Amino acid sequence: MNTSNEELHELADITKCAFSFVDSMVLKCAVELRIADIIRSHGKSITLSQIASSIDSPSVNLGNLKRVMRMLVRMKIFTTQKLDTETHKSSDDDLIYGLTPFSSLILHDADITLAPLVLMMNYPLLSAPWHHLSDVVKQGGTGFKKANGFELFEMTGKDPEFNKIFNNALRCTTKILIKGMFSNNGTVVFNGVNSVVDVGGGMGQFIGEIVKEFPNIKGVNMDLPHVVKMAPEIDGVTHVAGDMFKDIPNGDAITLKHILHDWGDEDCIKILKNCRDAITKEIGKVIIVEEILRENKKGDEGHFGNIDVIQDLTMLVHTVGGKERTEIEFKKILEEAGFSRFKIINFNYFPSLIEAYTK
Repeated sequence: MNTSNEELHELADITKCAFSFVDSMVLKCAVELRIADIIRSHGKSITLSQIASSIDSPSVNLGNLKRVMRMLVRMKIFTTQKLDTETHKSSDDDLIYGLTPFSSLILHDADITLAPLVLMMNYPLLSAPWHHLSDVVKQGGTGFKKANGFELFEMTGKDPEFNKIFNNALRCTTKILIKGMFSNNGTVVFNGVNSVVDVGGGMGQFIGEIVKEFPNIKGVNMDLPHVVKMAPEIDGVTHVAGDMFKDIPNGDAITLKHILHDWGDEDCIKILKNCRDAITKEIGKVIIVEEILRENKKGDEGHFGNIDVIQDLTMLVHTVGGKERTEIEFKKILEEAGFSRFKIINFNYFPSLIEAYTK
């Protein structure tokens, strides 16, 4: 087969794309085995045998572990260095493995970590729906229900383990979002606000950080009963069980963090109308945290590349009508819900912040 360099490049790209799921699975393996935590606990680079001896299993297969570590090194999750083979008789221990900046993001107990997100996105209940993407295109419906028999938010209420994994992932991404907001003047939206209701706030972390930054604010974390019953006590925050499609507690500001992308336009308008009715007249506003789709964006543009369209497809597969929206699409649902104006604040991290006002 005679191929040009351009054809080889195309063949290579499609081949790598076909196997791209392996990166996710290997990363999940590293998180489940706590390899980064094990290396960090030793305070220095360590051998394969040292890693194996700290894995929670009496029968670790060194050969299999070595093959996984080879891939993780290629992915730049870990470093490797060759040792003097004369002092290390085992061929499995001729290398030592160390941490990289990427390793710190899969530590389980780090303040900023994506380990819970890695576990959630590769959890069987969330990975199986992707096999139904073509069915979703041909027939409509959601991949999640086709794969699991229930819709996503029905399953979080039925499966305690999945609910825990789901909320742990939301908590870890919230920490990163908060760091981005606080370092990019995002908190100015809370100046002059005395009460904030975080709708769909999960464990209350987002509203908790807001109240910590602004002690004068009275915080309310609203979510479904099975969620708030797991929420820890947070100073300055009241947990309220409720349904955002029925009624929302009153406040100067309502926050919706990664809520609207879970729902279609009609449902979003219902949620926003309930928010409009709940905010304080004259000074009230709704603060929306969401990715904004940029139609003219190139795939390699910015740090996060195609993450906006990847998240949009994730909503397509996992939710009923959920999607990421363009600025024009946000304008449409906000106007239909009774909001006359809005402004957008962009951060270095990929979500944006939208302030919406009725006046």
